[in-house]
Amino acid sequence: MIAETVCSAVSAAGLGIAVVTAYRRRFLAAARLAAYSLVPVGLVMTGVVGWLADTALSPVAWAGFGVLAAAWLLFAGTRAVERRRAGTGAERKAAGRDAVAPAASAPSLGGKARPATGPAAAPGTASSRGAEPSEDFSDIEAILKKHGI
Repeated sequence: MIAETVCSAVSAAGLGIAVVTAYRRRFLAAARLAAYSLVPVGLVMTGVVGWLADTALSPVAWAGFGVLAAAWLLFAGTRAVERRRAGTGAERKAAGRDAVAPAASAPSLGGKARPATGPAAAPGTASSRGAEPSEDFSDIEAILKKHGI
């Protein structure tokens, strides 16, 4: 009952200010003030104010808010513990990049390594790239054989 009276008084005061603003020929501002002033009356008429007043004064509702707060604290606490156990961000990223089965591509390599022809045949040099062109296709052949092609 008190909440409805307060909302009605706020609306009446807002409409009075809107009338004064319209008298000063600021019609756009007056229309905006009138719209804001009608919102509390509309909330009273729909019953929202009564529901809010009953909720705000209800001990059961406040106990419910307390239970929700406790649940949120539990979620936040368990998440913080998970983050501490997982390690730093760089460690998590490195763990995510690791292969699921690192030895899965071993059969495609054929089990033999390319022979090095001295210090000039380091990986990435021109002599190691063009040494044996048939050897470059051995990996592809192994993959095709693996899949039965």
